[in-house]
Amino acid sequence: MPRSLLSTAAILALTAGLGACASQRFDGPVRGRAAPGPQASLEPIAPAMPSGPVTSAPLAPPPGATAAPADFSPPVGADVAVAPATPVIAPEPAPAIAPVAPPPPPIVASGRSSVVGTWNAKDATGASCKVSLSSAPALDLYKASASGCPNKDLAKVTAWDYRDGEVYLYQPGGTVTARLRQGGGALDGALSKSGASLAMVR
Repeated sequence: MPRSLLSTAAILALTAGLGACASQRFDGPVRGRAAPGPQASLEPIAPAMPSGPVTSAPLAPPPGATAAPADFSPPVGADVAVAPATPVIAPEPAPAIAPVAPPPPPIVASGRSSVVGTWNAKDATGASCKVSLSSAPALDLYKASASGCPNKDLAKVTAWDYRDGEVYLYQPGGTVTARLRQGGGALDGALSKSGASLAMVR
């Protein structure tokens, strides 16, 4: 037999043998053949898949419980109306009571102009008369007059002056009849000749 025919026959025989082996592997065990060996147990077994669609539903609440959970939080982004907060009104503070300032003390005028006018003069004996102090100048003094005075020195007063808070009453010729100091709206002093007290009030 020629070499080419031998080669062709060998290839056909090899091909037929391989086809038989493949057919035996995929066809599985047949009657009369041995059970698959240890190699077959290594092949993975696929789990059984459910045949129908799977559905889920929430469980019913237990007896005595409400259907809605007590602490339910709305999902993020949900449009939930929020009740406006009640405004807290702070109590108004009590009005502060301003302390009452004491009345200012009466202003007592002082100076030469404050003694100008008519005064009631009373000496130590209790006798009284009128003494008028004028603002009209008389040389370097101011004019004065007395009326109804029982005291002879006081009745001779014709001029007066104001120096260092004191009132000086003068007789003609420049003799000082009395010196009085201003205080509390009155003039208190004494007669120069006798030293007897003299007070003059409005």
